[in-house]
Amino acid sequence: MKRFSILGHGGDVCIEVRGNSLPELFENTAEALFRIITDTKRVRKKKSRRVRIEQEDHNHLLVAWLNELLYLFEKEGLLFSRFRVDRIDEGSLEATAEGETYDEGRHPIQNLVKAATFHQLQLKEVDGLWKARIILDL
Repeated sequence: MKRFSILGHGGDVCIEVRGNSLPELFENTAEALFRIITDTKRVRKKKSRRVRIEQEDHNHLLVAWLNELLYLFEKEGLLFSRFRVDRIDEGSLEATAEGETYDEGRHPIQNLVKAATFHQLQLKEVDGLWKARIILDL
């Protein structure tokens, strides 16, 4: 199974993501986000960060998850390359993101992502496979 596809969407980027479970879908979505930003093969797993989010439903959780990771990149300079969703239910998420501090010499920035959006957001389970489509504002 291909975990995600990155598509152009005007001046933005659209990612279509798949997962065998909801936690895997959220992990794959975060991986796609950071692949858009930089070459994640160069991001070492030197630091980990716990992320806890509470929202009203899975759609809001997905957008908040990605925006929280973007916040950690913008405010603390953290790039991530590995993600583990430890717990997710209808209104909350607990996860761990692993990576390191941005290093201009090792981490070329390919795209600066401003935010994950609700525009044309899709999140659904079809025959046991979770799928999402989300647009990222560049």
